[in-house]
Amino acid sequence: MRTAMASMKTLFPCLLWGLQCVLCRDVFLPPGTLYRVAGFPLSLPCAVSGYDGPRTQDFEWFLIRDDAEGRQMGVVSTRDEGFPYAPFQARVKSGEVRVERDSGDKVRLVIQRLRADDQGKYECYTPSTDTTYQGNYSTTVPVKVIPDTLQISFSRSLSGQPVPEGAELTLTCSAGIQSEQLTHLSVTFGKRGEAGEASESGVGVREVISIDKLLAVVPGPAYRKRYEDGEITLEKRNGEAGVDVYVMKMRAVRPPDTGAYFCEASQWIRDPDRSWQKIAQRTLDIGNLTVQRLAESLSITSSPKGEVTLQVGSPLILTCEVLGLPSEVSSGLLVQWTKKGSESGGVAGSGGVEVEVARMSPNGVVSWGDDLSRASGGSMEKVAEGRYSLKLFSARPLDSGVYRCVVSVYAGERNPGVSTPATLTQRSEGVTVNLKSKDVLVAAVAHLPRGPLLKRGSTITLICNATVTTTGPAQAQVQWLRWPIPERGGKKIPSPAFDVTLPDPSVQKRPILVAALMYDGVAKIYTNGSEVSVERLSAGSYRLRVHAATMEDQGVYVCHAQAFGQDPHGGWYNTGAKAESNAVTVYLYARAADLVLIPLVIGVSSSLFVGIVIIATVTCCFMKRLARQRAIK
Repeated sequence: MRTAMASMKTLFPCLLWGLQCVLCRDVFLPPGTLYRVAGFPLSLPCAVSGYDGPRTQDFEWFLIRDDAEGRQMGVVSTRDEGFPYAPFQARVKSGEVRVERDSGDKVRLVIQRLRADDQGKYECYTPSTDTTYQGNYSTTVPVKVIPDTLQISFSRSLSGQPVPEGAELTLTCSAGIQSEQLTHLSVTFGKRGEAGEASESGVGVREVISIDKLLAVVPGPAYRKRYEDGEITLEKRNGEAGVDVYVMKMRAVRPPDTGAYFCEASQWIRDPDRSWQKIAQRTLDIGNLTVQRLAESLSITSSPKGEVTLQVGSPLILTCEVLGLPSEVSSGLLVQWTKKGSESGGVAGSGGVEVEVARMSPNGVVSWGDDLSRASGGSMEKVAEGRYSLKLFSARPLDSGVYRCVVSVYAGERNPGVSTPATLTQRSEGVTVNLKSKDVLVAAVAHLPRGPLLKRGSTITLICNATVTTTGPAQAQVQWLRWPIPERGGKKIPSPAFDVTLPDPSVQKRPILVAALMYDGVAKIYTNGSEVSVERLSAGSYRLRVHAATMEDQGVYVCHAQAFGQDPHGGWYNTGAKAESNAVTVYLYARAADLVLIPLVIGVSSSLFVGIVIIATVTCCFMKRLARQRAIK
């Protein structure tokens, strides 16, 4: 029992002391030894915890030089301006040696330019503000000052002369260190732009690309996409005497690349706490780069100039010339010919949408626009450097319009990828092409041949006589359209394909395209109901037959005819001439079997009506007679 009591008496003071030590003052410095380079800054953080008193603590720094035999030297204090010893007084007064406060209990000693005699053991001391004096009030860290061996140079500076957009830029920088300590080297190429240019590093400064301390290539945030696309590279080449060569290349400079370029080399060391610290840095200006915009020199011209009038069937030749491309820049060109004109082949440039006629890719592949038939009836060629021609062997009326040459330049990209944006796209002045076709007259007349009354299930036969009057070979293309039977009081409507107005009364519904016989003799059937056939009976006579007609097949039929001419090369083209026939109304009568039901239905209805009338009359008379007899009684 006594032994237990004795143990408790011994344990209680120990626990009390341990609890007090939890709240003891403690001062922290980074673990050492720290190696720093002469002539470059030293920054030593110091923090205090577990203290009593105000949140803002004071700090005092001492230096024990290696040759001072343990004697302390006051460096700087946060509370006493007269604290520094003589070797530090002028440096503290000038601000070269100072204390920067991060917070109330965290500061850092900053020596702007280390000297060789600054080597030694640095002590951070915190004057007591505690009610009782306990804990650690100071701590030390050794600092070794190593000589500056960081070298940096360049072989060729930028001349400042304008460089065309898309030209290749190569910058070379040599850098090296010779240190007994294990240190690493990083090299960065950067640019200072206009004063108002925002960046990640400060006003007007951009990091282009660097090789970091671990030999990884790291592009600047603004250049990451160009680096991933291979437009910007950085290569390290082994040099002599420990000085390596770093080569940065821009495959194609852009206007935003204008600015003052520099090369920056940094020496790094890994402290005992495993953190990397930059201990030396040098920056070397390489020179100014001015990028001349391609838009200032590029021009696109097309010929012939102004307006061209040709006969249908004649060849059409247009030329596009690209001027102002810098000879020292290897650029890919995408050349396109576009046309804007009326959709029906009317007056050139009178409206319509702009469509692509043909294009030649940067690698020389030619493709045609919506009209694929032009692939065999035309060509697009590169006739000389910067000159491209478009040829249509036999022009058609639909080729009328305003032609433009559209050139997209990929500056510095001889074979750009599909997703690569063009550096610049320019269009030439328009060339108006008018095509004079031969005089063409088209007439169409439709009629219903005489025959028995058409009934449900009969064959509807319609004849369309279409004639084309012109010089040279010509063919008619015939279409049959059907409207429902017009209702009385309906409004007139035009056909969506032709300006046709139905006779009074008309309907408000859209017509149905029944069938067509193309100019080349190919028949096309568009209805999904009854069986339909169309054929040419003679040179100008066309027949439409609807077999086993249903009630849906009755309606107002119209024949539309279009004229197609043949050019000297044997190709057929739409002349634009067309005609609309008269309207033919087709009614379907009931069949004989249907007519038998009519008298039966009428007879039954009549018998019922007569019976009801007789019964009503007899009943009415009987009731009146009965009423008179009761009145007499």
